[in-house]
Amino acid sequence: MEKNGLLRKGKIMNKRMNLIDMHCDTLTRLLEEKKGQNLQNTDCSISIPGMEKAGTLAQFFACFTCLGDYMETDGYEGCYRQALDMIALMEGQLKEFPEALALSRSYGEIMENHSRGKISAILTIEESGILNGKLERLDTLYEKGVRLMTLMWNYENCIGHPNSRDGEIMEKGLKEFGIQAVERMGELGMIVDVSHASDGTFRDILEYAESPVMASHSNCRALCSHPRNLSDDMIRALAEKGGIAGLNFCGAFLGTAKDSKIEEMTAHLLHMIQVGGREFPAIGTDFDGIEEVHMDIPRVDGMEKLWEALKKKGISENQLDLIWSGNALRVLQALG
Repeated sequence: MEKNGLLRKGKIMNKRMNLIDMHCDTLTRLLEEKKGQNLQNTDCSISIPGMEKAGTLAQFFACFTCLGDYMETDGYEGCYRQALDMIALMEGQLKEFPEALALSRSYGEIMENHSRGKISAILTIEESGILNGKLERLDTLYEKGVRLMTLMWNYENCIGHPNSRDGEIMEKGLKEFGIQAVERMGELGMIVDVSHASDGTFRDILEYAESPVMASHSNCRALCSHPRNLSDDMIRALAEKGGIAGLNFCGAFLGTAKDSKIEEMTAHLLHMIQVGGREFPAIGTDFDGIEEVHMDIPRVDGMEKLWEALKKKGISENQLDLIWSGNALRVLQALG
């Protein structure tokens, strides 16, 4: 053991950078485009060697499904099956690489995994339309280890309405089933994720949610006017509820559509601190869900570049620790 490092499998890990990334689409890539690859040997942005180099404490793995892929067949039923396939894929990865990776369903399990030198994998759902009006599916997914659900993607679903450049759609909120789902998530202890939601859906979620709420991968609308981003009023409202937002690395949400720039990342994080407070910003890279973009940080093993850029902006190491993991751990601890 070195003073500034953690030894794992013969590699010196940067102890200061216990990263929690609240969103990636790596499971979708491995299932659809990278068949034959695995988390140990892959050219995806997220990999076990990359996470070890970055000092990853926990990685949220989204089971993302797109209704458009099933529009001509069985719609959200097909999406549900695909989500289950991704959960099964992760179960296989956990069995194949048990020394490096372990499932985490709670704050306590993250700490236990860390003490054993293992990275925690946290399962999430991106596109809760897969519930398809069946509330019992929440219980099934919870039992399989899912601890966060991004309620919307870019389609209206049984929960409510997505972000849109159409002002009328942006004002629409949760449906009756969506309210029931949010309430059931509170009973189970599942994080409600507002990323991709319309402004109306966002407001309704904050009204009805009893469990923790976060925007797992959303930026600041004041700096980039994309409807996927959070307005200052939304940042303040989410922060007042104890919620957090994870910085998204997608250029379209940072400010330059075809470039993912560190300079813009630092600007969004500084704005989050200014508007939402020091306990608001976190990391939600959207790695492996970003296409046709030049990225200053293309893979998780380059995360130290952002750390150093923020230090140059005058961000203290205490604040960096909060951004890297402290704020996310606070929300996870609230789940029990």
